[in-house]
Amino acid sequence: MGRKKKRKTSFFVLFLCVVILFTGCKKEVTSAPTARSDYNYTRPQAMIIVATERNRYEQAYTDAVWEVTLEGGQTFETYLLEQLRTFLRDLKTMNLLADSEGIDLTNAEKERIRQIAEEYYSGLTQDDIQYMGITSDDVLFMYQEYYRANKVVGELTKDVNLEVSDSEAKVISVRQIVLGDRQEALSVHKRVSEEGSDFASIARETTTAETIERRIGRGEEPQGVEDVLFALTTGEISPVVMVDDVYYIFQCVSDYDMDATKERKTQIHEERKAWVFQQIFDQFQENNQVVFSEEIWADIRFSKDDACTTDNFFALYQEEFGSKGY
Repeated sequence: MGRKKKRKTSFFVLFLCVVILFTGCKKEVTSAPTARSDYNYTRPQAMIIVATERNRYEQAYTDAVWEVTLEGGQTFETYLLEQLRTFLRDLKTMNLLADSEGIDLTNAEKERIRQIAEEYYSGLTQDDIQYMGITSDDVLFMYQEYYRANKVVGELTKDVNLEVSDSEAKVISVRQIVLGDRQEALSVHKRVSEEGSDFASIARETTTAETIERRIGRGEEPQGVEDVLFALTTGEISPVVMVDDVYYIFQCVSDYDMDATKERKTQIHEERKAWVFQQIFDQFQENNQVVFSEEIWADIRFSKDDACTTDNFFALYQEEFGSKGY
């Protein structure tokens, strides 16, 4: 009960090269098969992303994180480096897709990007610059690449019908009582159904669940449970509902949570847009392979002692362009 559907997403926020398990449309993109290694980013350009993510993780978990061993014996350092390589490969592929579709930056967009690139570069220490080996031109170029990757998503999905109805995005708010015994559930249900009873107090007294208050959207519960929940009106109490030998009693707090519904509507819309774009991206990537030089990655070690601390490349971008990304 209440388990959220898992979604496979790209490594960084805003970057919408995403796999979502939806059904949708596909836009055809014509491209000739090719595999080239000259699409590479330079090492300094790649190091902007590498340094950002290394420092972000170190600040959150300390440098001990690089020694953490994951399932299969891989260290977290090795895992993160692989994720960064994938991110940069996909970033370059999206820019090649933008090239093929004639999607470029306007003068106004270039000016906004120039401003955040200058802000980022001016905030770097000499240790940061030395570690990454970058110039201000490298920073500007990578911000332009990142912006155009986000822009190509919007441009290639803007004419696709991604409308989400209020009904399918609807979220309700409930209180729940969760019990493991049928007779106890029937007894508790009798108590909460009595006139003047306090459902919340009885729930805190009897439930085996950690939480009483829940928000539930369509598609998040088994169909039989969903049918019961979404038939309730505000204040109404459900019958006892059994799922996998566990017994539930619900009280509807709000049969239409407006704010949560609006938020979920946006989420579903973005998931659908990401799925549609993923179809376009996969087809294009199949015929346009980006192969990075191993020299870029040969001696990168996150655990190496140095004084580089920069971690705000993506944060500055998001402050300027928000969740849409462009």
